[in-house]
Amino acid sequence: MYPESGNTRRRWTLFGNAAIVAFLLAQVLDGVLTYVGVQTFGHRIEGNPVLAWLMQAVGPGTALAGAKAVAASFGAFLHLVEVHVIVAALTAVYLAAAVVPWTALLFFH
Repeated sequence: MYPESGNTRRRWTLFGNAAIVAFLLAQVLDGVLTYVGVQTFGHRIEGNPVLAWLMQAVGPGTALAGAKAVAASFGAFLHLVEVHVIVAALTAVYLAAAVVPWTALLFFH
């Protein structure tokens, strides 16, 4: 999957490393903001019904830590098999669909 030239390969590796770091940061931010949101508004504020149920069953901290660990593991796998564009796209999705809405909701509450 690497392009031929060494310089292009280094850029691709740098892009991949930046993508996974951003992805992991987005996971941490999503987890923390979701935890604060659930503590503020209750577990029903969570938009994912499976995660909301899990929060009720085992508590929000445990549920979120587990969910974020699974997401981080999948992101790391994608990074290791060098599909960096997908990792970058998932980062953008998490930022747009989770981090920004939670930030706005908590900021304007």
